[in-house]
Amino acid sequence: KIKLPKKTARRYPAYELYLYGEGAYAEANKNLILTGIPVLFLPGNAGSYKQVRSLGSIALRKAEDVDFKYHFNFFSVNFNEELVALYGGSLQRQTKFVHECIKVILKLYRDREFAPSSVAIIGHSMGGLVARALLTLKNFRPELINLLVTQATPHVAPVMPLDKYLTDFYTAVNNHWILKAHDLRNLTTLSVAGGFRDYQVRSGLTFLPRLSEHDSALSVVSSAVPRAWASTDHLSIVWYKELILATIRAFFDLIDENTRQITENPKKRMSVLNHHFVRHPAKIFEENPEIFTELTGAFSWINVKASKWTYSAYNDSDGKYFTFPLASHRKSYSHVYCQNSMLDTNSWIYGCVSSNSSVCVEATDLSWRAELLPTVKVVILKLEDNPSLSHIVIYVQPTVGNKFTLDCEFFKEDSRTVQLPVTNLFSFGLSSRKILLNSTGLLYNVQLQHFDQIYQAFKIYIESHCQLPKERKPSVYRLHIPWSHEDSITVAKVPSFTEISAKLHIAQPENDSSVPVLNIYSSSDCQYEVILKTSLLQILGQIIRFHGCSLPVYVVSNILLTYGGQLSTLMSTGQCSEFPLELVRTAKPYKVDPIISIVVFLLGFNWFREIWDSLSLPEVDAAVLSSQDAWFPLVSLILFLFGTGIAYWSGVFFSSSLRLFSLFWLTLIRPPVHQKDNRLITPRRVCVVVALALVSWTTCGALAVFMVYLRYVFKETSQNAIKHAVKTRDSVDGASEETQPLCKNRTVAEDVNSLRMHVTILNLFTWTMLLNFPSLIYWLKNLRYNVRLDPDPCRSTALILVSILEILMNSSTSEVKSSKLLKIAAKAPLPLSVAMLAFGQMHLYRVPHFITFSLLLHVLCCTV
Repeated sequence: KIKLPKKTARRYPAYELYLYGEGAYAEANKNLILTGIPVLFLPGNAGSYKQVRSLGSIALRKAEDVDFKYHFNFFSVNFNEELVALYGGSLQRQTKFVHECIKVILKLYRDREFAPSSVAIIGHSMGGLVARALLTLKNFRPELINLLVTQATPHVAPVMPLDKYLTDFYTAVNNHWILKAHDLRNLTTLSVAGGFRDYQVRSGLTFLPRLSEHDSALSVVSSAVPRAWASTDHLSIVWYKELILATIRAFFDLIDENTRQITENPKKRMSVLNHHFVRHPAKIFEENPEIFTELTGAFSWINVKASKWTYSAYNDSDGKYFTFPLASHRKSYSHVYCQNSMLDTNSWIYGCVSSNSSVCVEATDLSWRAELLPTVKVVILKLEDNPSLSHIVIYVQPTVGNKFTLDCEFFKEDSRTVQLPVTNLFSFGLSSRKILLNSTGLLYNVQLQHFDQIYQAFKIYIESHCQLPKERKPSVYRLHIPWSHEDSITVAKVPSFTEISAKLHIAQPENDSSVPVLNIYSSSDCQYEVILKTSLLQILGQIIRFHGCSLPVYVVSNILLTYGGQLSTLMSTGQCSEFPLELVRTAKPYKVDPIISIVVFLLGFNWFREIWDSLSLPEVDAAVLSSQDAWFPLVSLILFLFGTGIAYWSGVFFSSSLRLFSLFWLTLIRPPVHQKDNRLITPRRVCVVVALALVSWTTCGALAVFMVYLRYVFKETSQNAIKHAVKTRDSVDGASEETQPLCKNRTVAEDVNSLRMHVTILNLFTWTMLLNFPSLIYWLKNLRYNVRLDPDPCRSTALILVSILEILMNSSTSEVKSSKLLKIAAKAPLPLSVAMLAFGQMHLYRVPHFITFSLLLHVLCCTV
């Protein structure tokens, strides 16, 4: 633990700074006499500072390999495992604390020979956003950070926008990075996403905006990272070994030998990151590799004139050079393709520039143009782009105990490129597209035409058939998405039947005309059959992945429409219908969806946009999602139907639970049958409201909301138990007067109506409580540091809700039926539902405001 200045420790009592170490290294650094390169790790939502261990441990092993010529000092911040993804009120505080930590860290190196002037930062999840937010601080100097690596950080927008502080923080950070792009020229940023296994943060949110002024930003998905080639879940990305190895190797390659710190050259930093995270040539990184080289050694030179060549090496003590003259192939072929199964870092392929008889005197090293795949390293050269090359030279080094295979072939691009139009979205997997690859080549490119939207999802089946039964190298299938680094690689045995999922993290940009390609690195004597089908299940998965967080809005919209229908039925028939029946009758998507679609369409016209802006109305969320290519009309319908299902079963659950609790209450405690106080406002209830308001103001608004919710449930349970007890007693005593049964029937009907209305109100209020619950959890977690939650996203809402619900829990439908405002209250839920879907999908914190307004109208109906 690093001792912080007293002022900093007093201002941030919940936060701490640590230095990671182990073994002799930890003992040597106890006195904090540090000589390495500082790296600061920032944990994410509910993350631990101990998550730095994987990075620190592997960096230490790497430093031991180079005899501590260079080494890194890994620091980590303890944010007390705060839930910053759900409560945004502490993000600014965390950002300011990190700024103080950077100043403390750099002071530890003062007066050292190679003292650093900046700190590299690795941020997991929300920790990456906090790191980006440092640049928004007024007194922060951008030169204090030169490298930022983020792991599964949602940069674009919050996953669950549950409070205004969270969305405002995102807006401030993203706007600053766009408007102040020129200040970021010396900062290199790498964002690594987890891929489809990360169910918490979808990879589309992790892609940094690439600005023309700021080219030092790189976004990749872990499935596309060389030597990792796998998706990872949100937490595992912190200790995913192959990814950590790539990160640490990159860090060591970033060291400047003169300053013994991370290089100040932005171009070199981007070159290193591209080398390790985008395209690895199976070579150790060199900043300025030699372009030309002399091919030396007393090795035999073998001329190969065939267009297709294979060589297997095993225990070969003599090296060889194989030369392929290009002059004879330029007219017949457009490309040359070579692959090598020896996955070492030595140069193996050259382009001859100057030759003497059958020997190449001077050559350019084409190994830097290679690409590493799981089983081979490959080079593809376009002959037209290399007119100066006379020969391709393959170097086979002496091997002892190693067995590997080299293959080369010349081919025409047209003969190896096949166009496969994807199946229609509405084919539901009933139809398919099929191609058969009969050629004997080593590489095929299957272009997936019209595959450019996030809601498209397909299953690709590849079946390989081989003529002769023998041992073969596995085939490699790569789904290459040209507009982003989100490739996925599958390795399959030959022969085999392989299934590949094809779906996108981000849609194709408007100005991009490239096509996704399925690269098949095949065996030469095998036949490949490719079948493509639409996957309905994965389409639904994409909809949930991109829009699942807005599902609460659709659930509440259904409940609001049902609530309005119950008020309308009460007004017209004097009876309150059951929640499930009214939901089926009233909650229809055509009541809300067309209005939003019309508004989004009209916002495309300047005159309507001007009117909209003049009224100071917020942006329609569907319009924003459409601009991000993450929206299409059927999404709303599907989510609405999901919402209907959830609302239906939640209504059944509340109704059944209330009856069950009432019977349980009746079994445990025989409630006294007393006369109900019909007054809505009494001194006792006023005192309760004042007390809950004080709780909200002095502690946490969500606590007051939770307390009034429990009070409401308890009140309804006990009242229901009392009514059940009265009904039981009366059935035993029998009717003594002729008029009594009629009065009782009216009372029972009134009680049933009131119970049905209270079930709906409780259902609405439950979603209000759930959306405010994260701030309550945050407050409880930090209670020992501060009794009052500040800032509190639901304090003002809580003050209004406790007053409303204290009245509603004591109300009945008899008061509402005679109200002059009932007509307005019954019609209000429809426009409120439309407004909530228009403005609440990307701003979930607005949902309780719409619920509160509808309940306020109900209270007015009880009193007016």
